[in-house]
Amino acid sequence: MKQEWKGALRFGAVLFVLYLAVHYWEKLAALTALAAGAAFPLVLGAIIAYAVNILMSIYEGWYFPGSQNQAAVKSRRPVCLLLAYASLVAIVLLIVRMILPELIQSVSLLLQELAPILQALSVKLNESLGPNQLAGLFASDGTVNWQELATKAVNFLLTGLGGVMGSLMSLISTAVSAAFTAIVSIIFSIYLLTGKEKLSRQCALVLKTYLKPSWYGRLLYFLETLHNCFRRFVVGQCTEAVILGLLCMGGMMLFQFPYASMVGALIGFTALIPVAGAYIGAGVGAFMIFTVSPWKALLFLLFISVLQQLEGNLIYPKVVGSSIGLPGIWVLAAVTIGGGVLGIGGMLLAVPLAATLYQILRDDVARRNAAPATADGTPEGS
Repeated sequence: MKQEWKGALRFGAVLFVLYLAVHYWEKLAALTALAAGAAFPLVLGAIIAYAVNILMSIYEGWYFPGSQNQAAVKSRRPVCLLLAYASLVAIVLLIVRMILPELIQSVSLLLQELAPILQALSVKLNESLGPNQLAGLFASDGTVNWQELATKAVNFLLTGLGGVMGSLMSLISTAVSAAFTAIVSIIFSIYLLTGKEKLSRQCALVLKTYLKPSWYGRLLYFLETLHNCFRRFVVGQCTEAVILGLLCMGGMMLFQFPYASMVGALIGFTALIPVAGAYIGAGVGAFMIFTVSPWKALLFLLFISVLQQLEGNLIYPKVVGSSIGLPGIWVLAAVTIGGGVLGIGGMLLAVPLAATLYQILRDDVARRNAAPATADGTPEGS
């Protein structure tokens, strides 16, 4: 009887919560969006910490491995943490150094090509305005109506100045907000990385306290599988992006395409997005090359098509596909669904999530189809 009352109370509580969620959906959605916006720097910091931790763990394995020296033990975490962040900053600066000069050159060349077109358009526009646009600026005797001219000039300056000031304030606000988010995220990621073992023990203790042992074991298995899939995916995707970028830059230098280093770095960077990323970089690169030579842009697209076939059939399956254990058809499906739901972020998250579910399903199927064991522990029928 007591158990039935408990079940009825739980069912009633669930119905009441669902009623509140439906009835106050707009307020609940607004409150959720506000909370998500406030927590975004912390979420971003956790993502940064997870990515940096992969590199930091590699450095910790190289930094006096197995040493019991107190100086080495105490300095391992701060030194490896500093090396991990310095490595990431160096990579970003190297990419900017490779892209920025040639990008400026390409934009300058494009502006030079557009200058005659813009000048001709300006002439056509002035011809189409007609004399009515100048009405009121001249008196009946042909002299300038200075009062009307001053009024229109002041109105123009006030309107234009207001728009410029509004845009400037919006730009400053966005820059300050982005800087604040970046600083808080980096500080939070450093706190997470310096005390990751203690934080892990505390989380495990909380979960053990409030979860049944069976649920705790399942959750721990899921989190370990998720971590392994994400780690292998990040390492494999970065390796594949570096290989593809170097191959693209080397091929462009061999065939004497312009902007080889810029396009190679761009394609390597966009290749971090599974399947579709390299095509995005190739489209931007083709446009840049088109400003120099349309014929070379066409040859570049042909070169990228061949390189993508090599990458899709040889490099990606060996480097990424084998590391996450997910067949190519499911990689494509995950990227398509993730991109449709969450855009580029969904593309990045969908593959390791799909690999996690695939691994869990495969393990469960193998466990369910395993031969039942006899009393002495040997498989039945052996």
